[in-house]
Amino acid sequence: MKYTEDHEWLRVEGDLVVVGITDYAAKELGDIVFVELPEPEAMVAKGDEVVVIESVKAASDILAPLDGEIVAVNEAVAKNPALVNEDATGEGWFFKMRIDDLAALDDFMDEDEYAEHIA
Repeated sequence: MKYTEDHEWLRVEGDLVVVGITDYAAKELGDIVFVELPEPEAMVAKGDEVVVIESVKAASDILAPLDGEIVAVNEAVAKNPALVNEDATGEGWFFKMRIDDLAALDDFMDEDEYAEHIA
């Protein structure tokens, strides 16, 4: 997995990148009560707001980590936002995207670098 400074994780599955938030981010947000997902087939640019999360503590936006196309969204988290708190790096993923160049992931932190980032 790779990590952004905004506490998103990125995992390659075949030719797609799966995106979610880290356990650290989910704990910081508290109980998540609402998740608004992007539309499948949407073209996004790095930095675009793509997911809105509301928790008992705050509202937060998840930004597109890369340019690409949203090809799938996790309807399960829209129906049951608590999945993000329960399994942020597993069943609590938000969307899958197709990007032009998977080598772009090399610009993100690895697990050790992320651990230092949140320390």
